[in-house]
Amino acid sequence: MANFLFYAFAFFTVATAAGVVASKNAVNAAMCLLLSLVGVAGLFVALNAYLLAFLLLLVYAGAIVALFLFIVMLLDMKETESRGFGKLSLAAIILAAGLLVTGLSTLATRGHLDTGNPALTPALGTDIKLYAYQLFTTYLLPVQVMGFLLLIAMLGVIVLSKRWEGSDDVT
Repeated sequence: MANFLFYAFAFFTVATAAGVVASKNAVNAAMCLLLSLVGVAGLFVALNAYLLAFLLLLVYAGAIVALFLFIVMLLDMKETESRGFGKLSLAAIILAAGLLVTGLSTLATRGHLDTGNPALTPALGTDIKLYAYQLFTTYLLPVQVMGFLLLIAMLGVIVLSKRWEGSDDVT
């Protein structure tokens, strides 16, 4: 049953994340982001990390996505013709593809993080020091990646909300 739940939440998270990328409507993309964060919270619950799941739903899904929705709704977004890829966009695509290939090759060669002897690791959640230890050792990378993705999303919202002088449309 645990494997089924993991695969169900993983598929749900990946499908809704693809919906974020593929959606042309900003409101639909924000709603897919909300569902993707719910899927990640479900994965945290499957890992018995209830506090992380609660904080993810409370802070990211509750506050950040709501803020993005308000910003998107306050902007007067008009449908514009796409101009294709510029040099900066092409460089960003190449950099992102290179980082993806590097990450996947590292995952394929190393396979897992060395967590030490599980018999010596105390039970998770018994007190706050152990939780902090697990957060800053085992779960440090997922927390940092999520923070970095939120920073990128925030910069994207700032760029989308800027009105360029000399044009009436929003780029």
